[in-house]
Amino acid sequence: MRERLRILTWHVHGNYLYYLSQIPHDLYLVTRPGSPPGYAGAVGALPWGANVHEVAYEDVPNREFDCVLYQHQRHWDSDRETLLTEAQRRLPTIFLEHDPPQQHPTATVHRVQDPNVMLVHVTPFNALMWDSGVTPHCVVEHGVVVDPSVRYSGEAPRGISVVNNLTKRGRRLGADIFAQAREQVPLDLVGMAAEEAGGLGEVPNPELAAFIARYRFFFNPIRYTSLGLAVVEAMMIGMPVVGMATTEMSTAIRNEYNGYVDTRLERLVEVMRRLIDDPGLAREWGEQARASAQERFGIGRFVEDWCEVLRQVTQ
Repeated sequence: MRERLRILTWHVHGNYLYYLSQIPHDLYLVTRPGSPPGYAGAVGALPWGANVHEVAYEDVPNREFDCVLYQHQRHWDSDRETLLTEAQRRLPTIFLEHDPPQQHPTATVHRVQDPNVMLVHVTPFNALMWDSGVTPHCVVEHGVVVDPSVRYSGEAPRGISVVNNLTKRGRRLGADIFAQAREQVPLDLVGMAAEEAGGLGEVPNPELAAFIARYRFFFNPIRYTSLGLAVVEAMMIGMPVVGMATTEMSTAIRNEYNGYVDTRLERLVEVMRRLIDDPGLAREWGEQARASAQERFGIGRFVEDWCEVLRQVTQ
């Protein structure tokens, strides 16, 4: 195995890709003119490192790589067959699955059925719900990097939610839950197209932690998705989290320790009002949230886990 791997991949989730780029290997992002979704390259406000490279779509067959990392079904279904050479298709291969199954939550067989591919899930909940079939699989939980100078202050007696395209994504992402909660508790929303849901708009990724730090608590209205990186980042700066007791949220948040989760919105509203009235309690839960995040979602552990996966598939 090469000491430093050349990994071909695609830009699917920018924040996750940035955290993944902390590994001591080189990432080559497939790009197309105009940066359409899935082919954007190293763009945006994130401080990409020198190990992140771009490779034009038409040039991929002419390049040498050591591993292929798929992150979206579209690339697996199309680019694998029409872009990669036969030799590149035989390279050590990983499919990184970012989400729980979108169809039936327990009876969906993952589309990637190949005993020579490693399927990586990002939460234990996702691994539990997917039927991975004949494909070997493992879990690499999130790891995040937050500016160490940013810490929770919580002086604003309001909650903050961070969800991209909430209106378009509807009930699964909790558009109705957020709307109902906002009628009872002061809440702001940021993220892509947040204005459509009465929110404040998008905040650049490098500025997000400092922006949310002044809010009293983080509210996650999402019913069914992976554990959001925004939740982990909020915990990492010392912010208490309130949300639905579903998916991996039910293990990341301990009630009245580092936040509060429940399946009853009326109970969550009571807790949010309590945090608004008691900033000392919010700080106490927030400190525990930070300790929990440092223990479970540190970037060092994340990098080690990914390096181990890469060792396994390339040895």
